[in-house]
Amino acid sequence: MNGSHRLLVLALLSFSLSACDKSGVSADGPLVSGPTPKAVCGPGSRPELGMQGRVSRAEHESGRAAEGYTCNTVMVSNYLPPGVVTGTATGTIGGFKVERYTDSSGRDCAYYDTTLLYPTNLVDVEAGVNVLDMSDPANPVRTAQLVSPAMLTPHESVVVSQEAGVLAAVTGNPAFYPGIVDVYDLKADCRTPQLRSSTPFGFLGHESGLSPDGKTFYSANPGSPTLTALDISNPLIAIPLWTGPYYSHGLTIGAGGNRAYVGAGDNQGMVILDTSELQARKANPQVTEVGSVTWPNLTIPQNAIPFTRNGKPYVLEIDEFSTDSPGGSVAFNGAVVGAGRIIDISDETKPKVVSDLRLEVHEPQNRELIADDPGANLPVQGYAGHYCNLPTRVNPDIVACSMIASGLRIFDIRDPRKPKEVAYFVAPAKPRLTPVFEASNWAMSSPSFVPERKEIWYSDGYSGFYVVRVTNGVW
Repeated sequence: MNGSHRLLVLALLSFSLSACDKSGVSADGPLVSGPTPKAVCGPGSRPELGMQGRVSRAEHESGRAAEGYTCNTVMVSNYLPPGVVTGTATGTIGGFKVERYTDSSGRDCAYYDTTLLYPTNLVDVEAGVNVLDMSDPANPVRTAQLVSPAMLTPHESVVVSQEAGVLAAVTGNPAFYPGIVDVYDLKADCRTPQLRSSTPFGFLGHESGLSPDGKTFYSANPGSPTLTALDISNPLIAIPLWTGPYYSHGLTIGAGGNRAYVGAGDNQGMVILDTSELQARKANPQVTEVGSVTWPNLTIPQNAIPFTRNGKPYVLEIDEFSTDSPGGSVAFNGAVVGAGRIIDISDETKPKVVSDLRLEVHEPQNRELIADDPGANLPVQGYAGHYCNLPTRVNPDIVACSMIASGLRIFDIRDPRKPKEVAYFVAPAKPRLTPVFEASNWAMSSPSFVPERKEIWYSDGYSGFYVVRVTNGVW
Protein backbone atom coordinates (compact mmCIF):
# COMPACT_ATOMS: atom_id res chain seq x y z
CA MET A 1 0.00 0.00 0.00
CA ASN A 2 1.56 3.32 -0.99
CA GLY A 3 1.46 6.39 1.22
CA SER A 4 -1.47 8.11 -0.46
CA HIS A 5 -3.70 5.06 -0.25
CA ARG A 6 -2.73 4.35 3.34
CA LEU A 7 -3.78 7.95 4.05
CA LEU A 8 -7.11 7.40 2.32
CA VAL A 9 -8.01 4.25 4.27
CA LEU A 10 -6.75 5.42 7.64
CA ALA A 11 -8.30 8.87 7.47
CA LEU A 12 -11.71 7.64 6.37
CA LEU A 13 -11.69 4.84 8.89
CA SER A 14 -10.52 7.18 11.66
CA PHE A 15 -13.42 9.51 11.04
CA SER A 16 -15.94 6.71 10.82
CA LEU A 17 -14.84 5.14 14.08
CA SER A 18 -14.56 8.37 16.04
CA ALA A 19 -17.63 10.16 14.77
CA CYS A 20 -20.01 7.23 14.44
CA ASP A 21 -19.20 4.77 17.22
CA LYS A 22 -22.39 5.18 19.20
CA SER A 23 -24.85 2.97 21.01
CA GLY A 24 -27.52 1.05 19.13
CA VAL A 25 -30.62 2.67 17.68
CA SER A 26 -34.08 1.81 18.87
CA ALA A 27 -37.00 2.03 16.46
CA ASP A 28 -40.20 0.20 15.68
CA GLY A 29 -40.33 -2.45 12.98
CA PRO A 30 -38.15 -5.28 11.70
CA LEU A 31 -34.40 -4.92 11.32
CA VAL A 32 -34.50 -5.37 7.54
CA SER A 33 -37.49 -5.19 5.18
CA GLY A 34 -35.81 -7.17 2.42
CA PRO A 35 -34.28 -6.27 -0.94
CA THR A 36 -36.08 -4.19 -3.55
CA PRO A 37 -37.42 -6.38 -6.38
CA LYS A 38 -34.80 -7.08 -9.08
CA ALA A 39 -34.75 -5.41 -12.46
CA VAL A 40 -35.98 -7.34 -15.49
CA CYS A 41 -33.31 -6.76 -18.13
CA GLY A 42 -34.36 -6.11 -21.72
CA PRO A 43 -32.60 -6.31 -25.11
CA GLY A 44 -28.99 -5.18 -25.24
CA SER A 45 -28.34 -5.84 -21.56
CA ARG A 46 -25.32 -7.65 -20.06
CA PRO A 47 -26.94 -8.64 -16.77
CA GLU A 48 -25.46 -9.76 -13.50
CA LEU A 49 -24.91 -13.49 -13.18
CA GLY A 50 -26.27 -14.13 -9.72
CA MET A 51 -27.07 -12.23 -6.57
CA GLN A 52 -28.48 -8.72 -7.06
CA GLY A 53 -25.64 -6.22 -6.81
CA ARG A 54 -22.81 -8.78 -6.66
CA VAL A 55 -19.61 -8.99 -8.72
CA SER A 56 -17.97 -12.18 -7.45
CA ARG A 57 -14.29 -13.06 -7.28
CA ALA A 58 -14.91 -15.84 -9.82
CA GLU A 59 -16.31 -13.26 -12.24
CA HIS A 60 -13.19 -11.12 -11.81
CA GLU A 61 -10.92 -14.10 -12.37
CA SER A 62 -12.82 -15.23 -15.49
CA GLY A 63 -12.67 -11.76 -17.04
CA ARG A 64 -16.46 -11.26 -16.95
CA ALA A 65 -16.21 -8.33 -14.51
CA ALA A 66 -13.88 -6.51 -16.92
CA GLU A 67 -16.76 -6.37 -19.43
CA GLY A 68 -19.07 -4.60 -16.98
CA TYR A 69 -22.75 -5.31 -16.32
CA THR A 70 -25.70 -3.46 -17.79
CA CYS A 71 -29.42 -3.79 -17.37
CA ASN A 72 -31.56 -1.49 -19.50
CA THR A 73 -28.62 0.91 -19.80
CA VAL A 74 -25.87 1.76 -22.27
CA MET A 75 -22.69 3.73 -21.75
CA VAL A 76 -22.65 6.89 -23.86
CA SER A 77 -19.18 8.01 -22.77
CA ASN A 78 -16.50 7.65 -20.11
CA TYR A 79 -14.40 10.78 -19.62
CA LEU A 80 -10.89 10.28 -18.26
CA PRO A 81 -8.39 13.07 -17.58
CA PRO A 82 -5.73 13.58 -20.24
CA GLY A 83 -2.93 11.06 -19.84
CA VAL A 84 -4.94 8.68 -17.65
CA VAL A 85 -5.97 5.33 -19.08
CA THR A 86 -8.58 3.20 -17.36
CA GLY A 87 -6.73 0.66 -15.26
CA THR A 88 -3.60 2.79 -14.81
CA ALA A 89 -4.83 5.33 -12.28
CA THR A 90 -2.98 5.14 -8.98
CA GLY A 91 -4.94 7.90 -7.28
CA THR A 92 -8.61 8.86 -7.44
CA ILE A 93 -10.01 10.53 -10.56
CA GLY A 94 -13.61 10.76 -9.41
CA GLY A 95 -15.19 11.87 -6.16
CA PHE A 96 -18.51 12.48 -4.45
CA LYS A 97 -20.59 14.87 -6.53
CA VAL A 98 -21.64 15.31 -10.14
CA GLU A 99 -23.63 18.47 -10.83
CA ARG A 100 -25.29 19.75 -14.02
CA TYR A 101 -26.01 23.34 -15.07
CA THR A 102 -27.38 24.88 -18.26
CA ASP A 103 -26.41 28.54 -18.67
CA SER A 104 -28.32 31.50 -20.12
CA SER A 105 -27.16 30.66 -23.66
CA GLY A 106 -28.26 27.04 -23.41
CA ARG A 107 -24.78 25.57 -22.96
CA ASP A 108 -24.80 22.39 -20.89
CA CYS A 109 -22.02 21.68 -18.37
CA ALA A 110 -21.04 19.07 -15.80
CA TYR A 111 -19.00 19.64 -12.63
CA TYR A 112 -17.40 16.87 -10.63
CA ASP A 113 -14.75 16.65 -7.92
CA THR A 114 -11.77 14.41 -8.56
CA THR A 115 -10.79 13.18 -5.13
CA LEU A 116 -12.04 10.84 -2.45
CA LEU A 117 -9.39 12.26 -0.14
CA TYR A 118 -7.09 15.10 -1.13
CA PRO A 119 -4.25 14.89 -2.15
CA THR A 120 -4.43 11.23 -3.29
CA ASN A 121 -5.61 12.39 -6.71
CA LEU A 122 -2.43 14.38 -7.31
CA VAL A 123 -0.44 11.23 -8.06
CA ASP A 124 -2.24 11.23 -11.40
CA VAL A 125 -1.77 14.98 -11.91
CA GLU A 126 -5.46 15.49 -11.35
CA ALA A 127 -6.76 18.14 -8.99
CA GLY A 128 -9.80 20.20 -8.15
CA VAL A 129 -13.25 20.23 -9.71
CA ASN A 130 -13.43 19.38 -13.41
CA VAL A 131 -15.68 21.43 -15.70
CA LEU A 132 -16.97 19.57 -18.75
CA ASP A 133 -18.69 20.99 -21.83
CA MET A 134 -21.49 18.50 -22.43
CA SER A 135 -22.68 19.82 -25.79
CA ASP A 136 -21.94 16.35 -27.14
CA PRO A 137 -22.56 13.84 -24.34
CA ALA A 138 -20.64 11.22 -26.30
CA ASN A 139 -17.56 13.44 -26.21
CA PRO A 140 -17.29 15.50 -23.00
CA VAL A 141 -14.65 18.23 -23.26
CA ARG A 142 -12.88 19.60 -20.20
CA THR A 143 -12.90 23.39 -20.33
CA ALA A 144 -11.57 24.24 -16.88
CA GLN A 145 -10.19 22.85 -13.62
CA LEU A 146 -11.27 24.74 -10.51
CA VAL A 147 -8.35 24.73 -8.06
CA SER A 148 -9.29 27.35 -5.47
CA PRO A 149 -8.98 26.10 -1.85
CA ALA A 150 -12.44 24.58 -1.47
CA MET A 151 -12.42 23.07 -4.94
CA LEU A 152 -9.12 21.30 -4.32
CA THR A 153 -10.54 19.47 -1.31
CA PRO A 154 -14.33 19.84 -1.20
CA HIS A 155 -14.97 16.33 0.10
CA GLU A 156 -18.77 15.95 -0.34
CA SER A 157 -19.69 19.63 -0.51
CA VAL A 158 -19.83 20.60 -4.22
CA VAL A 159 -23.30 22.01 -4.87
CA VAL A 160 -25.04 24.03 -7.61
CA SER A 161 -28.08 26.32 -7.56
CA GLN A 162 -29.96 25.96 -10.83
CA GLU A 163 -32.00 29.06 -10.08
CA ALA A 164 -29.08 31.39 -9.31
CA GLY A 165 -26.33 29.89 -11.45
CA VAL A 166 -24.05 29.52 -8.42
CA LEU A 167 -21.53 26.77 -7.65
CA ALA A 168 -20.12 26.55 -4.12
CA ALA A 169 -18.13 24.25 -1.85
CA VAL A 170 -16.33 24.27 1.50
CA THR A 171 -12.90 22.82 2.25
CA GLY A 172 -13.55 19.45 3.82
CA ASN A 173 -12.25 15.97 4.60
CA PRO A 174 -13.67 12.93 6.46
CA ALA A 175 -13.26 14.54 9.89
CA PHE A 176 -12.94 18.31 9.61
CA TYR A 177 -11.12 21.06 7.76
CA PRO A 178 -10.91 24.84 8.11
CA GLY A 179 -14.09 25.96 6.39
CA ILE A 180 -13.01 28.07 3.43
CA VAL A 181 -16.10 28.60 1.25
CA ASP A 182 -15.64 29.26 -2.47
CA VAL A 183 -18.45 30.75 -4.57
CA TYR A 184 -18.45 30.72 -8.39
CA ASP A 185 -20.75 32.40 -10.92
CA LEU A 186 -21.89 30.10 -13.76
CA LYS A 187 -24.54 32.20 -15.48
CA ALA A 188 -22.62 33.88 -18.31
CA ASP A 189 -20.79 30.79 -19.52
CA CYS A 190 -21.01 27.52 -17.62
CA ARG A 191 -17.78 26.35 -19.30
CA THR A 192 -15.68 29.01 -17.54
CA PRO A 193 -16.94 29.52 -13.96
CA GLN A 194 -15.88 32.81 -12.39
CA LEU A 195 -14.59 32.76 -8.80
CA ARG A 196 -16.37 35.51 -6.86
CA SER A 197 -15.20 34.87 -3.31
CA SER A 198 -13.16 32.58 -1.08
CA THR A 199 -13.84 33.26 2.60
CA PRO A 200 -13.00 31.36 5.84
CA PHE A 201 -16.46 31.35 7.42
CA GLY A 202 -17.65 27.79 6.88
CA PHE A 203 -16.45 26.47 10.25
CA LEU A 204 -15.63 22.73 9.81
CA GLY A 205 -16.25 21.39 6.32
CA HIS A 206 -17.40 17.97 5.13
CA GLU A 207 -20.76 18.23 3.34
CA SER A 208 -23.09 21.11 2.43
CA GLY A 209 -26.50 22.41 1.52
CA LEU A 210 -27.68 25.30 -0.66
CA SER A 211 -31.04 27.01 -0.76
CA PRO A 212 -32.68 26.69 -4.19
CA ASP A 213 -32.46 30.46 -4.70
CA GLY A 214 -28.68 30.21 -4.26
CA LYS A 215 -28.58 32.77 -1.47
CA THR A 216 -27.83 30.61 1.60
CA PHE A 217 -24.97 28.11 1.78
CA TYR A 218 -24.77 25.59 4.62
CA SER A 219 -21.46 24.12 5.80
CA ALA A 220 -22.08 20.75 7.47
CA ASN A 221 -20.04 18.28 9.50
CA PRO A 222 -21.41 14.97 10.87
CA GLY A 223 -18.79 14.69 13.60
CA SER A 224 -19.25 18.16 15.08
CA PRO A 225 -22.43 20.04 16.14
CA THR A 226 -21.50 23.08 14.06
CA LEU A 227 -24.03 23.44 11.23
CA THR A 228 -23.32 26.88 9.75
CA ALA A 229 -25.38 29.07 7.40
CA LEU A 230 -23.78 31.78 5.24
CA ASP A 231 -25.44 34.52 3.23
CA ILE A 232 -23.98 34.38 -0.30
CA SER A 233 -26.64 36.52 -1.97
CA ASN A 234 -23.74 38.85 -2.75
CA PRO A 235 -21.28 36.28 -4.14
CA LEU A 236 -18.36 38.65 -3.54
CA ILE A 237 -18.51 38.02 0.20
CA ALA A 238 -19.97 35.21 2.31
CA ILE A 239 -21.54 36.58 5.49
CA PRO A 240 -22.08 34.30 8.52
CA LEU A 241 -25.74 34.14 9.54
CA TRP A 242 -25.90 31.40 12.14
CA THR A 243 -24.13 28.41 13.65
CA GLY A 244 -26.26 25.90 15.52
CA PRO A 245 -25.71 22.76 17.61
CA TYR A 246 -26.70 20.24 14.96
CA TYR A 247 -24.71 17.26 13.73
CA SER A 248 -25.30 17.25 10.00
CA HIS A 249 -23.94 15.07 7.24
CA GLY A 250 -25.66 16.10 4.00
CA LEU A 251 -28.71 18.32 3.95
CA THR A 252 -31.14 19.54 1.32
CA ILE A 253 -33.08 22.77 1.58
CA GLY A 254 -36.77 22.74 0.64
CA ALA A 255 -38.22 24.68 -2.27
CA GLY A 256 -39.06 27.81 -0.26
CA GLY A 257 -35.88 27.74 1.78
CA ASN A 258 -37.86 27.27 4.99
CA ARG A 259 -36.98 23.64 5.74
CA ALA A 260 -33.72 21.71 5.94
CA TYR A 261 -33.86 17.93 5.51
CA VAL A 262 -30.79 16.59 7.26
CA GLY A 263 -29.02 13.28 7.05
CA ALA A 264 -28.03 13.74 10.66
CA GLY A 265 -24.80 12.80 12.33
CA ASP A 266 -24.59 11.34 15.84
CA ASN A 267 -27.00 8.52 14.86
CA GLN A 268 -30.05 10.74 14.68
CA GLY A 269 -31.43 9.43 11.40
CA MET A 270 -33.26 12.09 9.39
CA VAL A 271 -34.06 15.44 11.02
CA ILE A 272 -36.27 18.24 9.68
CA LEU A 273 -35.26 21.76 10.71
CA ASP A 274 -37.28 24.97 10.43
CA THR A 275 -34.97 27.43 8.65
CA SER A 276 -37.59 30.09 7.90
CA GLU A 277 -35.93 32.77 10.05
CA LEU A 278 -32.67 32.24 8.17
CA GLN A 279 -34.48 32.47 4.85
CA ALA A 280 -36.21 35.68 6.00
CA ARG A 281 -32.87 37.10 7.26
CA LYS A 282 -34.23 37.83 10.70
CA ALA A 283 -31.87 39.24 13.28
CA ASN A 284 -30.61 36.56 15.69
CA PRO A 285 -32.37 33.81 13.73
CA GLN A 286 -33.60 30.69 15.48
CA VAL A 287 -33.51 27.26 13.85
CA THR A 288 -35.69 24.63 15.49
CA GLU A 289 -36.31 20.93 15.03
CA VAL A 290 -39.67 20.08 13.46
CA GLY A 291 -39.47 16.30 13.46
CA SER A 292 -37.15 13.33 13.13
CA VAL A 293 -37.11 9.62 12.39
CA THR A 294 -34.66 6.77 12.70
CA TRP A 295 -34.74 3.15 11.50
CA PRO A 296 -33.49 -0.19 12.81
CA ASN A 297 -30.86 -0.77 10.10
CA LEU A 298 -29.32 2.69 10.38
CA THR A 299 -25.62 3.06 9.57
CA ILE A 300 -24.41 6.60 8.71
CA PRO A 301 -27.14 8.87 7.31
CA GLN A 302 -25.68 10.57 4.22
CA ASN A 303 -28.27 12.83 2.65
CA ALA A 304 -32.00 13.54 2.57
CA ILE A 305 -33.92 15.04 -0.36
CA PRO A 306 -37.57 16.18 -0.25
CA PHE A 307 -39.92 15.39 -3.14
CA THR A 308 -43.61 15.08 -3.85
CA ARG A 309 -45.44 12.32 -5.68
CA ASN A 310 -49.04 13.04 -6.72
CA GLY A 311 -49.08 15.92 -4.26
CA LYS A 312 -47.91 13.88 -1.27
CA PRO A 313 -44.62 14.86 0.41
CA TYR A 314 -41.75 12.42 0.91
CA VAL A 315 -38.03 12.41 1.63
CA LEU A 316 -35.47 10.23 -0.11
CA GLU A 317 -32.67 9.27 2.32
CA ILE A 318 -29.58 7.08 1.98
CA ASP A 319 -27.06 5.76 4.52
CA GLU A 320 -23.43 5.08 3.71
CA PHE A 321 -21.17 2.08 4.41
CA SER A 322 -21.87 -0.85 6.73
CA THR A 323 -21.62 -1.50 10.46
CA ASP A 324 -21.54 -4.51 12.79
CA SER A 325 -24.64 -3.31 14.66
CA PRO A 326 -27.33 -0.67 14.12
CA GLY A 327 -25.73 2.72 14.72
CA GLY A 328 -22.35 1.12 15.42
CA SER A 329 -18.87 1.57 14.00
CA VAL A 330 -18.05 1.30 10.33
CA ALA A 331 -16.98 -2.29 9.71
CA PHE A 332 -15.24 -4.50 7.19
CA ASN A 333 -18.25 -5.98 5.36
CA GLY A 334 -20.49 -5.30 8.35
CA ALA A 335 -23.77 -7.16 8.80
CA VAL A 336 -25.85 -3.95 8.85
CA VAL A 337 -26.24 -1.95 5.63
CA GLY A 338 -28.46 1.10 5.82
CA ALA A 339 -28.82 1.63 2.04
CA GLY A 340 -31.79 3.84 1.05
CA ARG A 341 -35.36 4.55 2.03
CA ILE A 342 -38.39 6.68 1.31
CA ILE A 343 -39.93 8.59 4.21
CA ASP A 344 -43.50 9.89 4.31
CA ILE A 345 -43.59 13.43 5.76
CA SER A 346 -47.31 14.10 5.41
CA ASP A 347 -47.05 14.84 9.14
CA GLU A 348 -43.62 16.43 9.30
CA THR A 349 -43.60 16.21 13.07
CA LYS A 350 -43.81 12.41 12.77
CA PRO A 351 -41.95 11.24 9.65
CA LYS A 352 -42.44 7.57 8.80
CA VAL A 353 -40.30 5.21 6.71
CA VAL A 354 -42.59 3.59 4.11
CA SER A 355 -40.15 1.66 1.90
CA ASP A 356 -36.50 0.69 1.44
CA LEU A 357 -34.12 0.81 -1.53
CA ARG A 358 -31.86 -2.19 -1.04
CA LEU A 359 -30.06 -4.95 -2.93
CA GLU A 360 -29.62 -8.61 -2.11
CA VAL A 361 -25.93 -7.99 -1.31
CA HIS A 362 -27.07 -5.70 1.52
CA GLU A 363 -28.97 -8.41 3.37
CA PRO A 364 -27.41 -9.73 6.62
CA GLN A 365 -27.78 -13.37 5.59
CA ASN A 366 -25.65 -12.76 2.48
CA ARG A 367 -22.78 -10.80 4.01
CA GLU A 368 -20.58 -13.80 4.85
CA LEU A 369 -21.01 -15.27 1.36
CA ILE A 370 -19.84 -12.10 -0.40
CA ALA A 371 -17.04 -11.18 2.03
CA ASP A 372 -14.22 -12.34 -0.25
CA ASP A 373 -15.38 -10.43 -3.33
CA PRO A 374 -12.97 -7.73 -4.56
CA GLY A 375 -13.71 -4.46 -2.76
CA ALA A 376 -16.18 -6.05 -0.35
CA ASN A 377 -13.92 -6.01 2.68
CA LEU A 378 -12.85 -2.37 2.76
CA PRO A 379 -14.67 -0.40 5.46
CA VAL A 380 -14.86 2.66 3.19
CA GLN A 381 -16.04 0.76 0.14
CA GLY A 382 -17.83 -2.56 -0.11
CA TYR A 383 -21.39 -3.50 -0.93
CA ALA A 384 -23.25 -0.58 0.60
CA GLY A 385 -24.95 2.69 -0.24
CA HIS A 386 -23.44 6.13 -0.60
CA TYR A 387 -25.51 8.68 -2.57
CA CYS A 388 -28.92 8.86 -4.23
CA ASN A 389 -30.50 11.64 -6.26
CA LEU A 390 -33.71 12.48 -8.12
CA PRO A 391 -34.18 13.99 -11.59
CA THR A 392 -36.87 16.29 -10.23
CA ARG A 393 -38.41 16.99 -6.85
CA VAL A 394 -41.95 17.04 -8.31
CA ASN A 395 -43.34 13.67 -9.44
CA PRO A 396 -40.04 11.88 -10.07
CA ASP A 397 -40.41 8.52 -11.77
CA ILE A 398 -36.98 7.19 -10.81
CA VAL A 399 -34.17 7.54 -8.31
CA ALA A 400 -30.54 6.73 -9.11
CA CYS A 401 -28.13 5.59 -6.40
CA SER A 402 -24.38 5.11 -6.35
CA MET A 403 -23.99 1.89 -4.37
CA ILE A 404 -20.20 1.63 -4.39
CA ALA A 405 -19.12 -1.89 -5.44
CA SER A 406 -22.57 -2.54 -6.96
CA GLY A 407 -22.28 0.46 -9.30
CA LEU A 408 -25.12 2.75 -10.35
CA ARG A 409 -28.58 1.40 -9.46
CA ILE A 410 -31.86 2.82 -10.77
CA PHE A 411 -35.24 2.37 -9.09
CA ASP A 412 -38.82 3.09 -10.19
CA ILE A 413 -40.52 5.08 -7.41
CA ARG A 414 -43.82 5.97 -9.07
CA ASP A 415 -45.37 4.12 -6.14
CA PRO A 416 -43.13 5.34 -3.28
CA ARG A 417 -44.37 2.52 -1.05
CA LYS A 418 -43.46 -0.16 -3.58
CA PRO A 419 -40.23 0.78 -5.35
CA LYS A 420 -38.62 -1.64 -7.76
CA GLU A 421 -35.23 -1.76 -9.41
CA VAL A 422 -35.50 -1.22 -13.18
CA ALA A 423 -31.91 -0.71 -14.38
CA TYR A 424 -28.25 -0.69 -13.40
CA PHE A 425 -24.80 0.07 -14.75
CA VAL A 426 -21.78 -1.61 -13.20
CA ALA A 427 -18.67 -0.18 -14.86
CA PRO A 428 -16.04 -2.54 -16.30
CA ALA A 429 -13.60 -3.49 -13.55
CA LYS A 430 -10.07 -2.67 -14.68
CA PRO A 431 -6.81 -3.64 -12.92
CA ARG A 432 -5.18 -1.04 -10.69
CA LEU A 433 -1.55 -0.30 -10.19
CA THR A 434 -1.91 -0.46 -6.41
CA PRO A 435 -2.73 -4.00 -5.25
CA VAL A 436 -4.34 -2.90 -1.98
CA PHE A 437 -7.38 -1.80 -3.98
CA GLU A 438 -8.45 -4.68 -6.19
CA ALA A 439 -10.30 -3.97 -9.39
CA SER A 440 -13.90 -3.17 -8.50
CA ASN A 441 -16.43 -0.40 -8.77
CA TRP A 442 -16.07 2.59 -6.46
CA ALA A 443 -19.32 4.40 -7.29
CA MET A 444 -19.53 7.09 -4.62
CA SER A 445 -20.97 10.18 -6.34
CA SER A 446 -24.35 11.83 -6.23
CA PRO A 447 -25.59 11.55 -9.84
CA SER A 448 -27.21 14.16 -12.07
CA PHE A 449 -29.78 13.76 -14.83
CA VAL A 450 -30.72 14.80 -18.37
CA PRO A 451 -34.36 13.67 -18.43
CA GLU A 452 -34.98 14.64 -22.06
CA ARG A 453 -32.32 12.14 -23.16
CA LYS A 454 -32.84 9.66 -20.31
CA GLU A 455 -29.22 10.17 -19.25
CA ILE A 456 -27.60 9.85 -15.85
CA TRP A 457 -24.17 11.36 -15.14
CA TYR A 458 -22.06 10.00 -12.31
CA SER A 459 -18.41 9.38 -11.45
CA ASP A 460 -16.46 6.39 -10.19
CA GLY A 461 -13.48 7.01 -7.92
CA TYR A 462 -11.05 5.04 -10.07
CA SER A 463 -12.52 5.07 -13.57
CA GLY A 464 -13.76 8.63 -14.02
CA PHE A 465 -16.91 10.36 -15.26
CA TYR A 466 -19.70 8.43 -17.00
CA VAL A 467 -22.69 9.28 -19.15
CA VAL A 468 -25.20 6.43 -18.97
CA ARG A 469 -28.43 6.25 -20.97
CA VAL A 470 -31.44 4.34 -19.63
CA THR A 471 -33.01 2.14 -22.32
CA ASN A 472 -35.93 -0.17 -23.04
CA GLY A 473 -38.53 2.33 -21.82
CA VAL A 474 -38.00 1.64 -18.12
CA TRP A 475 -37.69 5.39 -17.31
